[in-house]
Amino acid sequence: MPTLKQLESFAHATHTPVGFLFLTEPPDEPVPIPDFRTIADAGVRRPSADLLDTIFLCQQRQEWYRDFAQVTREDTVGIVGSLTLETAVGDAARAMRVALAFEDEGRGATWSEALRLLIGRAEELGVLVMVSGVVGSNTHRKLDPREFRGFALVDRLAPLVFINGADTKAAQIFTLAHELAHLWLGETALSSADLLSLPGIAAERWCNQVAAEFLVPAASLVGAYDARRPLEDELGQLARRFKVSTLVVLRRLHDAGFLSRDAYVTAYRDELARVLALLDERGGRGGNFYNTQPVRVSKRFARAVIMSTLEGQTLHRDAYQLLGFKKHSTFQELATRLGAD
Repeated sequence: MPTLKQLESFAHATHTPVGFLFLTEPPDEPVPIPDFRTIADAGVRRPSADLLDTIFLCQQRQEWYRDFAQVTREDTVGIVGSLTLETAVGDAARAMRVALAFEDEGRGATWSEALRLLIGRAEELGVLVMVSGVVGSNTHRKLDPREFRGFALVDRLAPLVFINGADTKAAQIFTLAHELAHLWLGETALSSADLLSLPGIAAERWCNQVAAEFLVPAASLVGAYDARRPLEDELGQLARRFKVSTLVVLRRLHDAGFLSRDAYVTAYRDELARVLALLDERGGRGGNFYNTQPVRVSKRFARAVIMSTLEGQTLHRDAYQLLGFKKHSTFQELATRLGAD
């Protein structure tokens, strides 16, 4: 029989309310937003504490920004809900590409540059884009891309997209495109952005197809693909060309008729295993706090909180909690770096 102190230590280590440990069975903790995740076409049922806390934190930030937008009389974000499931995939992808100014060319030299560019364009449209591989600022609570890759929280004034930063940069680009498609559709969703299975939910299928066409237009793919070369070589070449993952390239080759379903499934599973192994080897890497934190909380959101605080509308204590730190010196430095002081 554990002592109360031992129970409290266990609850702290597992991020569990201590009262839960006295229940006769684990409580049902449903995901608070529509859950469209699938693994081999099966729904993922029990969310981790890390996933739940991340969603709650983003909802809190969204609520704050919605109030801020109302006070400052910001316009509603026009892209939200501007498309429907009846919109043709090609038309939807084209509308996104034009609005985000993210054409085939000019995506940068690396996946990191392409991701930064796409995030910046989305935030210019009014979307709060948050990319983090940990819960809040707690580097000891790392998010698992196998559990979820991202989610979208729809709101006319404060649309928000969260991307699991523990994933590869190439995968993050597809997830961002997928979640942005959810915003265009006007639907809140938690996603796995799985390209192998065929989701039973129409909205998830549509967003997968739109994101794939947005990033790798079929017409451009046909002109760039050389069927005479080994598939492995073409995967790398096309992934660099479009700044996407090799898994996205495989899906598009299948969509274009270059790979049969059986060949696609086999190649996808092999490539997925290779990518996951690289992800495990890479592990977590540190970085400059003042570079990573604005990305974790969204630069647009960080600037708004800092401005509101300096104008006396938000308490410093609340600002520190929203931005993920505790020191005033950190607040001052972040304000200077973001040009919001």
